[in-house]
Amino acid sequence: MSLSRSNVSNLNSNTLTQYQAFSVLVVDDEIGMQAILKKALGKYFGKVSCAGSVEEAEILRSNQHFDLIVLDINLPGRSGIEWEEVFNDTDRKVDVIFMTGYADLEMTISALKLGASDFILKPFNLDQIIQAVLRCMDKRLDQRMQYALKRDVSRHIKTELLGSSDKTKQLKRLITQFAPSRASVLIEGESGTGKELVARGVHDASKRTGPFVPINCGAIAPELLESELFGHTSGAFTGAKKNREGLFRVASGGTLFLDEIGEMPLSMQAALLRVLEQRTIRPVGCEKEISIDVRVVAATNRNLQQEVDKGHFRRDLFYRLNVLKIDVAPLRERPSDLVELVPYFTHLLSSELGMPVPHWAHEDILALHQYEWPGNVRELKNLVERCILLDKPPAHYWREINDNAAPTSLSVTVSHGVSMPDMGKASPTEGYPNNWTLKEVEKAHIEQLVSFHDGNKSAAARDLGVARKTLERKYKDWSTEGSDYAD
Repeated sequence: MSLSRSNVSNLNSNTLTQYQAFSVLVVDDEIGMQAILKKALGKYFGKVSCAGSVEEAEILRSNQHFDLIVLDINLPGRSGIEWEEVFNDTDRKVDVIFMTGYADLEMTISALKLGASDFILKPFNLDQIIQAVLRCMDKRLDQRMQYALKRDVSRHIKTELLGSSDKTKQLKRLITQFAPSRASVLIEGESGTGKELVARGVHDASKRTGPFVPINCGAIAPELLESELFGHTSGAFTGAKKNREGLFRVASGGTLFLDEIGEMPLSMQAALLRVLEQRTIRPVGCEKEISIDVRVVAATNRNLQQEVDKGHFRRDLFYRLNVLKIDVAPLRERPSDLVELVPYFTHLLSSELGMPVPHWAHEDILALHQYEWPGNVRELKNLVERCILLDKPPAHYWREINDNAAPTSLSVTVSHGVSMPDMGKASPTEGYPNNWTLKEVEKAHIEQLVSFHDGNKSAAARDLGVARKTLERKYKDWSTEGSDYAD
């Protein structure tokens, strides 16, 4: 179905900009046709070149990178079908759309066998050629997006920042403020604070049409990092059996997130600086420069300014990355965010683990405010997961693994004025005094558990295996008995 002229003219700005990273070569011996196609395709693609013959086109192709060639079959000298180099060069694979005014079945079959992406008959409606070209480039965009999603599927996380603390609100404001710009962003913060989540937030708010592509610079061997980022050609090094686009090209039109940028080798820092300044990349083993449209967001748990002073990080690259700066506060500086983070992780992990959602009391979350959380949000998520698996409330489990926070002794006074022995030091055979009634033992035990849970009657009721209303009723009865005794 042909794309109408009105549909072409009504394509929005996002549709137009998503093809800017692609380059097209038009090969036709008619100067007028070159001019028409260059003007029409120039609205979509960042670079459109023209040639009048196969020989001239091959010179351009050998020195420049093209994603698509719109090729007339009937050319002076060699015909378009005889341009063997463009079809046999597996290192520089390119889509080809044939044009001709003298097509027959045999010629069409020959073109398709060569690997042509489409076949357009002259004279053609301008919308036809535009539709064919965009269809080819959409396939390339889909391939890049699928590759990005496959890399990212195991790391996909919620992009909404949770928390109502002042520091989290300020973080959200910065994300909104920085998102529309194309400038590089540097995110600094302790390990586990959610720097990748912030980077995703910047990408989502930017409305960029390309994918969000993350890479951990510290997790890839230095000798492989260049190929991972910039790509390589077949045979560029041992083991390079086929071409690889590289993550800069995969992230075309989107955002490349360089996590742990402080771990990047100095040699790669120089290469990255060149990319940021020139907006071009050169795959390993290739002599061509390829234009890119990628926003770079970098993150580190180090203080990069100090790393620069020590000579461990290039000063010029630091300035290039540090155009916009975001500092992510550690969890200990925003403890009020726990009120939202704990329930969120509880529901998320329960679903992932296939377990029922535990009903933890509000006091369980408040008790976690005592902790410094050196592992930040990552440690919190780990704690919640263990609590779900062990079926223990967070506050209770947290006390078990942090002996210094557990009470050393408890003293409970009953109506007769007898103090309960130190249960923390008593042997299992000591128990309660033999002269206590069952009612006194029950009261002492309940009050001991409530005190152990810092007054959290819901947590104590769970340990006792009764409803909270049962404890409330008993406390009410004890209060009434105390009043009667006083009378």
